[in-house]
Amino acid sequence: MKRVRAALGASIGRIAATAAVAALAFAPVSLAPAKAANLLELNFWLSGPNYSGVVPACDSQEALDLIATRFAETERRFWASSLSITDFEKVHEIAFRPWGQEYQPRRYCRGTVFTNDLKKRVIYYSIIEDGGWTGATWGVEWCVVGLDRNYAYAPSCKMAGP
Repeated sequence: MKRVRAALGASIGRIAATAAVAALAFAPVSLAPAKAANLLELNFWLSGPNYSGVVPACDSQEALDLIATRFAETERRFWASSLSITDFEKVHEIAFRPWGQEYQPRRYCRGTVFTNDLKKRVIYYSIIEDGGWTGATWGVEWCVVGLDRNYAYAPSCKMAGP
């Protein structure tokens, strides 16, 4: 019993010593007074967003091809499906910058897609300035009604719109 108490006392002593050393090591950092940012730090890359508002139209073939390609890839990779979009129809704009000029430009669109399972479905999508890979170009987000399997834009793709 005495041995257990001695070992326990030694362990507590080591923990207390380690905590004291750690506290002393970080004390100079935490006790240093806070400094205000200098002129360079205040103005370095903090100019705010510089959006041009140039976003492809809803019926842009480049945007539609990107949606079709990524749709087929998503179906194949995540849902083990060979489903793909074969055609678009009745594509039109719903809104452009609906929340004002100071927000990231988005063009909201609606249309109909035909898929290779011979079904006709509604699609909602948005084309977003600086929404592509690394923000270098525009990007797209889409939702096909009835195929939102993870309910990312539920209910019935309503959250894909403005």
